[in-house]
Amino acid sequence: VNVVGILHNFWEQKQTAQPGSHTDSLLLYESAPPPGPPYVCYVTLPGGSCFGNYKVCDTQAEARRDAARVALMNSLVNELPCRRITAEFITHSLNQAATESTVPVEDSCDSSTSIGTYSLLLQSYMGRTMLEFQEMMTVFQLLHWNGTLKALREKQCSRQSVITYYSQRGLDESMRSSMALDWLGREQKAPGLLAMELQMAQRELVLARRRGIELRFYKEKTEILSLALSQAYVHHTPGVFSPTPSHTDQHEQLPLH
Repeated sequence: VNVVGILHNFWEQKQTAQPGSHTDSLLLYESAPPPGPPYVCYVTLPGGSCFGNYKVCDTQAEARRDAARVALMNSLVNELPCRRITAEFITHSLNQAATESTVPVEDSCDSSTSIGTYSLLLQSYMGRTMLEFQEMMTVFQLLHWNGTLKALREKQCSRQSVITYYSQRGLDESMRSSMALDWLGREQKAPGLLAMELQMAQRELVLARRRGIELRFYKEKTEILSLALSQAYVHHTPGVFSPTPSHTDQHEQLPLH
């Protein structure tokens, strides 16, 4: 079975049925650097979700097929009605989140609380799919990991304004550049930090790939840290930070702090 072709046709038909939903490239395949087996391949879907091969693959073609298989299964499951964000789903999710964090579920009505923020995010994706919601959540996961959300809170930016801005903006090259710049500054204050963080991020990515789950958060972390580390060997001050070209476009620097 040509699973790569099936995945391509699935998303091509989906785009045809929903014109204008995604204007970027249809599918993006990336092979990991190792020159020999086992090979690793990642496939990024039009919305940004990323999947990789979880099997041990002896050829690049096999890794590509396995990554496409994982992405196809997730794409098909995402089309089921149960994968839509509904009022019932939101209620269940908020109750579960309140139980796990031992906070009153009533706090979900207060946008200044963590569960209230989660409620706002869910409400903003009413009627859309879980995969779309995860793509948006990846942005906020990265902002939290990088310390950007904390910096915005210290500047007294409202949660609603932050959610609105980043939900519409999404993850772009300038955001990656800015995050890498932040990590470069931390490396200068604590030499060796980047190498340690990158090693942990790479391990997280490997473990997540072997589980067959969505990988964009883990993959973005490794790429941001790798970019920062590469610049640490070239430049000595953040002011002359100059990212290298990526596979999509030149980085546009946009300070967020």
